[in-house]
Formats: sequence, structure tokens, C-alpha cells
Amino acid sequence: MKYTMKSKANMALAASLLLSVSGGVSAEGARDSISIAGSSTVYPFSTVVAENLGKAGKFKTPKVESTGTGGGIKLFCGGVGPQFIDIANASRAIKKSELEACAKAGVTEIVEVKIGFDGIVLAYSKKNKQKLDLSLKEIFLALAKRVPDPAHPEDGTLVDNPYKTWSEINPRLPATKIEVLGPPPTSGTRDAFAELALEGGCKAIPWLKAKHETDEAFFKSTCMTVRQDGAYIEAGENDNLIIQKLEKNADALGIFGFSYLEQNADKIQGALIDGQAPKFDNIASGKYAISRPLFFYVKKAHVPLIPGIEAYIAEFTSEKASGEEGYLADKGLIPLPAAERKKVAADAKALKVMALK
Repeated sequence: MKYTMKSKANMALAASLLLSVSGGVSAEGARDSISIAGSSTVYPFSTVVAENLGKAGKFKTPKVESTGTGGGIKLFCGGVGPQFIDIANASRAIKKSELEACAKAGVTEIVEVKIGFDGIVLAYSKKNKQKLDLSLKEIFLALAKRVPDPAHPEDGTLVDNPYKTWSEINPRLPATKIEVLGPPPTSGTRDAFAELALEGGCKAIPWLKAKHETDEAFFKSTCMTVRQDGAYIEAGENDNLIIQKLEKNADALGIFGFSYLEQNADKIQGALIDGQAPKFDNIASGKYAISRPLFFYVKKAHVPLIPGIEAYIAEFTSEKASGEEGYLADKGLIPLPAAERKKVAADAKALKVMALK
């Protein structure tokens, strides 16, 4: 089932918007540049595409805001008209409930553009010669605020996290203090880490996994709340500072985006996650567990009314931007496989409306 607009309603809306944008009787609030909001992870990629579009000289540089995925989609689904944003950046696929909210507000034709992948790594100093391989379950047990009681792990009892060293969680791991330097709650990387690593590890515990279906609020609270007793250290947004601390303490771990690991490969190395190394191909294929696809969503009704949307889409999906040798790869984007890139670009150019999930 596809979201489509009734022709009469569409024509009336377009006429109203056209008057607004072209300076007619309702010129107040009209825009002559693209408005974008959403994921902080997609933000740097979206910003550089917007800057390149502006430098080309034909269109004004789009305005890009970092509001978080949920916040961006909420703004996107607010309605149709120049007072609402044109594009929402997202570090996850749009939810069915969000599509339904969009439809209720008259946003009934949405173009989904998948742009690539993002990987998050647990990195540590190259001075540490151990090859660290962590499971998602071990990461959850190391960093969650409350965990199953080690004495009775399957009886449904939670306790404040008692683990002080990695070997207490699993004897095969180093007998070193659990010390992980990572981003604050305001960071998109922190959100993604909690969702992909902690929640993923939580699901490896059968009775907690069952809670996902029966008590989602309990599941989310338990699985995504990070401990605050010093094992997880909020190190701010300055990755260079984390690198310096890892160099001083070879047993500590730091949470980074994949691109930062690559840029500092002479100083740090990435832990394996469930046996998979944080490498380009593993992230692109989905083998590396802490990875996710990235998207942006376009309001089709705005395409003929707000200048530059089609050009922005074309720039973002071009090989020079999103290809394996594109400028977004230099910024840390993991490109889609070639065949998928080609299909995404073709569907985006055709403004193919997504189906209801």
C-alpha cells in the first residue's frame, strides 16, 4: 500500500503553496531555500552536501539542523507548507507510527533515500597488545546500570552493576578494570551505542529479551541506561581528548565513530564485536553488529515548490558524494554496495514514493 494524495486535495494544496512561494496573496512564510532537520549522525554528511550545492551557485545553501532523528521526523510530519521542513535526516528507518502521523497531517507522499552505513567502535591503545573480542552481552553487562543478579542470572532479579573488571564478566577477558570513555547523553553516537550495543546485548539474555514484548518500558529502561559509578566516563564531544586518555591508559576503551578509528589507526585499534572486526566491508555488509543504515526523507509535495530539492537529492546520491571514492566517504560514511547505490539513486531521481510498512 502506497501513500498517495487525492488529486483534488493535491491540486488545492499545490495552488495554495505556489501562491505562498511565488509571492502571491499568502507570501508570508515563503522560503527560497531547503530546510532540513534530524539525525546528528547524518548532520555532517547533510551539511557538506548542502555546502556543495550552495557553492555551485544555482541554489541557496540549504539550512541543516541537528535535532535528533525523532525530533526531525516530528517536524517533517507536522504538515505541508513552507512553515514545515522539506527533508528529515534519520539514523534509522522511519517507523510505521511516524508514517501514520505524517499521513494524518497531510504528508502523504514520502521519498526514502538510504545513503549508507555508520559504524561505532570500541577502541583502545595500540600499546595494548591484546586482541579484544567482546560480545554484545558482555558489553551490556559491563556498562548497564542494572544487570541480572550474577548469583541467579535467570530468575528475573536485577541488581546494581557489580562488575569491576572484564574478567569478572567472562574469565577469557582481561583482568583489567572496566573503564570506557564515551560521549554524553546528548550525542547521537551515545544514542546509537545504547540502541545497538546495549540493547543488543540485553536481548542475548532470554528473560530480558522476553520483556521486549511484554513490558517495553521496563526493557528500554533496563537495557539502555548506562551505569554512573565511574566505569563509564562521559568524556564530552572531544574525541581528541579521549585519544589522549587512551594513550595514557592502555587498558581503557573509548567509543568512536568508525571514521575516527580510521583517522587515528596509528594510535588506536578497534575491539572485535562478536568476532567481527570494525572494518569497512563488515560494516557495509551488516556483519559488524554495531552498525546501522542511514537515511533522509523527502516531502514530495515540496519538490516543485521549494527550489533545489531535486538538485540536493542528485548531489547526495551522486557517485562523487556517496560513492566508494566520494567525498562523504572521507567524512566517515560507509557507502552502499554499488548495485544498491545505483538503485537508490534511480529511485530517488524518480521521486519514488515509499510504501506503508
